[in-house]
Amino acid sequence: MKYTIHKIEDWQEIVDKIIPKLEHNILLLKGNLGAGKTTFTQFLLKNLESKDEVNSPTYSIVNEYNTPKGKIYHFDLYRLKNIEEVYDIGIEEYLDNAFLCIIEWPEVYEEELYGLKYHEMSIMNTGQSREISFE
Repeated sequence: MKYTIHKIEDWQEIVDKIIPKLEHNILLLKGNLGAGKTTFTQFLLKNLESKDEVNSPTYSIVNEYNTPKGKIYHFDLYRLKNIEEVYDIGIEEYLDNAFLCIIEWPEVYEEELYGLKYHEMSIMNTGQSREISFE
C-alpha cells in the first residue's frame, strides 16, 4: 500500500488506514532523518489510546508506552553498531512481551527477523510531501 501526505494532519488518515492492517507485533519503520517516523508513532499511539507522552528514543534506545491492549515498545537502533549491541538491550524479551514493537532504523537487526512475521513501513521525505509504503 502506498500513501502520500502533504501536511502533519494527514498522518491521522494514514494511521486510520494502517491500524486495521496491523496483524503482527513488530513494525519496522524506515526513513531518512526527519522523515516522520516519530511523528507517525505519536499519531499511532494516540489512536491506540495511550496516555503517555511519545518521544523519540534516540538516546534511551527504547521507550515503553502503555495502551489498553498492552505494552508498546518503541526502539531507535540508529546508534547501535552491531547485532551484539541489539541483543545487549534485551530486544528478544521486549518482542516476546509486547502488544507492539516499533523499530526505527531496523537495518542492524533485520536479518535476525528472518522467519518472523512483521510489518514494514518506509517514509521518504521528498521536500514537498512524504511518500509512504506499508507492507
